[in-house]
Amino acid sequence: MRASQDELTRCGTARRGGRRRVFAAGVLAVAMALTGCTNGDGGKPSSWQSPAEDPPKATATITEPQADAKDVPASTGITFTTKDAEEVTVEVKDSAGKEVEGDLAADRKSWLPDGALKYGETYTATVTATGDDDKPATATSTFTTMDRPAKQIRVVSFLGDNQVVGVGMPLIVKFSRAIPEDYRDDVQRRMTVTAKPAQEGIWHWVSPTEVRYRPKEFWKANSTVSYRIQAGGLPLGDGWYGRSDLAVDIKIGPSFVMTVENRTKRMTVTKDGKVIKTILVSLGKKTTPSSSGTMVVIEKLRKTVFDTMAELGPEEGYRTDIDFAQRLTWGGEFIHAAPWSEGQQGTVNVSHGCVNVSMADGAWLFANTRIGDPITVKGTERKLQNGNGWTDWNMSWDEYVKGSALPYEPGTGAEPSAEATP
Repeated sequence: MRASQDELTRCGTARRGGRRRVFAAGVLAVAMALTGCTNGDGGKPSSWQSPAEDPPKATATITEPQADAKDVPASTGITFTTKDAEEVTVEVKDSAGKEVEGDLAADRKSWLPDGALKYGETYTATVTATGDDDKPATATSTFTTMDRPAKQIRVVSFLGDNQVVGVGMPLIVKFSRAIPEDYRDDVQRRMTVTAKPAQEGIWHWVSPTEVRYRPKEFWKANSTVSYRIQAGGLPLGDGWYGRSDLAVDIKIGPSFVMTVENRTKRMTVTKDGKVIKTILVSLGKKTTPSSSGTMVVIEKLRKTVFDTMAELGPEEGYRTDIDFAQRLTWGGEFIHAAPWSEGQQGTVNVSHGCVNVSMADGAWLFANTRIGDPITVKGTERKLQNGNGWTDWNMSWDEYVKGSALPYEPGTGAEPSAEATP
């Protein structure tokens, strides 16, 4: 007959010494035997463990900035390597947990913030790579940016926001100090151009302090173009850093193109591919010929004075009031109204190198042109010298590409630093 629990308890406590300990041990052994049979989970032994899960197929490693890095430039991006990744995401947060906006590069090997990071701030970067097994692998790096540097270089754009320019207008960016050649590729990687519709183009260094961008062909009429230079905090050599980022949005006007033939002494004007006007011209005489080549309108002056007395002397020099002047070269070639040569326009070249037109045609051109509208002069005795004005279109595409600090792959639609948005 089985004893009740109370009886067992009384019996157990009635005994003394070792007998009590033996009984307790026996009860414990029974309890362990009973609990060892099942653990309430489908009858599996307590020592049973589920098989270890396979690790993620993908891997991720942050290469820069390294963990716990100090004095990191505020321009820093996140560079990393992944393997077998179907999807890659990057998250960067400051010390307060606020996420930093940025973009993943097309090759999925780096990430750039939308703007320079704060100086003297701690950030944590997390790269997540997910393979075709849907299992994420992560890598993290916590780093601290440098204090604000004392030596900073300004970056400025010739064009302002929402400016409307001609189809030949190059994008012009200038630096307040020369950029060493070894640093220009770093700068160019931080320079992006977005055109709608998409157009192939590239940056070209015309000097250590100036870089320009032009598409392979003239800008498409009525395009929108945005360009961004992420130079804030960027090392620029000899302890100098970029002062700030720069972003500009512009618009391209109609395709207004002027072509001058010396042989016929005529200017043909097309708008969006259609001839809209033919204008009689007089170009530079043989002793002061006009330059043959492709130029663009640099500036427009409703009224000005041409004064060459100091340059040419009292015998050859002149001081003349000019209407409807449009500068083409730094050397002093303009399109302008010249009522004194209207009798020779269309037949004889009598100017000092400018494109002379009548008062009426000068007024019409002045009213219809924009900064950046192109003009090509053909058949004169002198060739346009590159650098004498915005002569970006006077170079072949292959010549222009040579001025880039980054390699260019023909037919890709954009240089490595550019974004082309359809």
